Order: sequence, then C-alpha cells, then structure tokens
Amino acid sequence: MKLTTREPVRFLLVDDLDENLVALEALLRRDGLECIRARSGEEALEALLTHDVALAIVDVQMPGMDGYELAEIMRNTPRTKTIPIILVTADAYEALRPFQGYDAGAVDFLVKPIEPRILQSKANTFFELAVQRRRLEESIALNDMFVAALSHDLRNPLSAIVSGAAILAHTSDEPTRRVVERVRSAANRMTRMIEQLFDLSRVRVGGGLELVTQHADLGEIARRIAAEQQLGGASIAVETAGDTTGQWDDVRLGQVVANLVGNARKHGTPPVTVRVDGSAAPRVVLSVTNAGAISDEVRPYVFDPFRSGRVRSTDGLGLGLFIVKEIVNAHGGDLRIASAPGAAETTFEAVLPRRS
Repeated sequence: MKLTTREPVRFLLVDDLDENLVALEALLRRDGLECIRARSGEEALEALLTHDVALAIVDVQMPGMDGYELAEIMRNTPRTKTIPIILVTADAYEALRPFQGYDAGAVDFLVKPIEPRILQSKANTFFELAVQRRRLEESIALNDMFVAALSHDLRNPLSAIVSGAAILAHTSDEPTRRVVERVRSAANRMTRMIEQLFDLSRVRVGGGLELVTQHADLGEIARRIAAEQQLGGASIAVETAGDTTGQWDDVRLGQVVANLVGNARKHGTPPVTVRVDGSAAPRVVLSVTNAGAISDEVRPYVFDPFRSGRVRSTDGLGLGLFIVKEIVNAHGGDLRIASAPGAAETTFEAVLPRRS
C-alpha cells in the first residue's frame, strides 16, 4: 500500500528493547510513513504531546509504566483518546487475559512471535483511515475557504442591488414600487444569509469571530433592536435593571439581540420579552422570552448550524442561533436555554462578563 499525502502518516512504537523497535519499524516501514520510537511509557507520553499519530503499537511488559497503564492514560486523555492502540506481549500468561488490554483501551492484542502479514494488515487499515480522515479535513477546509471567499465577494453587488432598489422606491409609480419593495426585501434576506455564511466561515476557518470591543450599553442596544423590529408590527417588551454597560462589541451584541428576538418571533408566539439585568457586578444577563416550548426533536439541534432541515425556515439558513452562541462565547460568556416539554414559555439567556 502506498500512502499519498503531503505530510507523512506517523505511528508510535513503544518497547523497552531496541531490537524490538528496530524489527517492528523494519516490518512496517514504507513511503509516506514516519516512525516515532519510545523506550518507556513516559517517553511515549512525551512524544504524544508534540506528534499526532495514526497508530500506537505498545509492548505490555515494560519496567515502570507498563503497556496497560500507558493505554489507560492515553484513553483518558483528550488529545490521545482516539488513537488506536495495539498491545503486544511475549508472555504466555498475559496472552491468556487479552480482555485486560481491551479494558485498558486497546483495539487489538497480539502475542509474540507476531505473524508479519497479520500486523501489516492491521496497521495498514489504520494508516489508510488516517489518510482518508486527513483528505476529508482538507476537503472541508477548502470548502469553508470557498464559502468565505464567495460570501465576501457577493456583498458588493448585493449592496448595489439594495441601494438601487431603495432609490427606485422613491421615484417609481405605485405598481413599480411594489415590485421594487419585493426586490429589496429579497435582497435584504440574501444579505442576511451571506453575512451568516461569512460568520460561519470565520468560525471554522479563522478559529473564531473577531471582536472590536468598546464601552457599550446592552440595555440601549436591546431597546434599539426592539424598536426596529416593532416597526413591522411585532409586540416586544424591553425591561432593564441595574448597570447594563460593559466592554463589548456593540455591533455583534446587536446581532445577538436581533437573532434571539427574530427567533422568538418566528418560532414562538407573542409577546416577546427582552430583559437586560446588570444587577450582578461582574456580569450582565440578557434574556429573551416568548410563549411556547421547544419540541424534544428540535432541542438537541437548536445551536447546530444549518438546522433548517429540522426547523423549517423561509428567512435564513438555520445559522442564527449558532452565530449567537459563537458571539457570546467570543465575549467569554455563556448561552443557556430554558424550555421544558409542555412549558408555557421558552427563554434564551446570555450571561456576559462586563469585559470580554
């Protein structure tokens, strides 16, 4: 099997005897692979701090930390818990209790002398899986970069359409104005979708949303967003308490309020209540409440991107609540939801520290 990736696929060999390491590496060596040797469990853990490996082949009987202990530590460590481990032993007694190895987290247990073709076949399976996973990750990254570039480039022509429609709305006759208004409404909806896609790409490609923090008043932001949405006939009440100011990105928090209120209007029933509570000194709590409960089918996917397959929407891509959560997280806050089956109301609550 020939592995075709830009970076080599690495595997870890752990044995206290140099001759065993040399023999195993010679058995598995081929183009596209890189072997990392460790002569103890401690040395193996140190190597795993800096290297990602597709497979670990670990001898059971080693002085100090044995193979079982190493496998158990790897399985209980977030960075290494998904690495497949093959335990190897030459001890006849150990060969009679392979389930101890499986309990420790190993995927296989081999007894020396090892049949070379069996080890090669098993190892090749994990190497090929690592290659496929890497190709999938590269494909996803490329797709995210494409979406980011496309979203960015579509903003200018769409902005021109919105501006042109706004001008025509003041200069055309009544029938034309109705058509222009539909064009402007559709263009505004497309703009919101593109902004959401652009934010999604920032999260997945750029590692998170960038914030421009300054002194801001969340109470004032909530009142402004509520006033804008009330122009469309929505029933929105705003309540504030305490000091509602902090060091935040006011534009992003405007997105949070707008998305939460829009979600409450779309999927709940009126009235919608927005509360901003700054009574607690180190934090400010924003909550948006509407009548009705979230169903059991929808609840697990509420913050998932592209959830429109589970929650029908005609005005977006199902990214609103996902972006809300990312903005709150970027501020160092926490987003919660309170809605029990059969409950009278649903509340989304964003807890924000006063400084991001």
